[in-house]
Amino acid sequence: MSNVQQVFERYEKKYMLNEVKREALLTELKKHMQKDAYGLHTISNIYYDTENYELIRSSIEKPLYKEKLRLRSYGSVKKDSKAFIEIKKKYKGIVYKRRIALPLPLAVNYLEQGVCERPKDQIMKEIDWFLKRYTVSPKVFLAYDRTAWFGKEDPNLRITFDQNIRFRNTILDLSKGNWGKPLLSPEQTLMEIKIPGSMPLWLAQTLNELSIFSTSYSKYGACYKEYLINEVDLKKGGIICA
Repeated sequence: MSNVQQVFERYEKKYMLNEVKREALLTELKKHMQKDAYGLHTISNIYYDTENYELIRSSIEKPLYKEKLRLRSYGSVKKDSKAFIEIKKKYKGIVYKRRIALPLPLAVNYLEQGVCERPKDQIMKEIDWFLKRYTVSPKVFLAYDRTAWFGKEDPNLRITFDQNIRFRNTILDLSKGNWGKPLLSPEQTLMEIKIPGSMPLWLAQTLNELSIFSTSYSKYGACYKEYLINEVDLKKGGIICA
């Protein structure tokens, strides 16, 4: 994935769809949008957090400002694949995402040892600040299969559909496969609408006609609340997701 965008600033709204509503919505989307060139692809992430999950616990409380740190890769991941270190922040409903690309071993070394020979740009300085403020380590692996659409008239309008969302909190290495325990039932799809400003009228009308309403859903947050919160004090192994 060359020439990948490094800085994002946009509104993101999430919706949980069943099969019927997803297919009905796609029928209308095809009139105004088209799939991106990657088609159905897998996104794998490792979320970094403090020992007591300070970052996700704060996020769940819905503060005015929240932030998270993750390591992300696309498709089939090998030991020397490209990976992205991402800082994702949300303030007053606006999502800010900043990221850098590095070979996977260098990215892991940077996050876990604080060592990187690459010249420091502004984004890396922000990552340095984050790592100094929080003592973090890899906590959760999350993967999902995504299709993405963009507007024919406005390519800044993007809609993504994530299915087969799965996680594990053992073997936290992106190169060890994208297997994990399901977070959603097979018929559920998490849709995200990503827009720099207001939503197009046709899209707002379509959502209203299909009774599709926004929801608050965090993949990492759901994983923590449903599976990890009771494990924090046990400190015995991890959830084995075969």
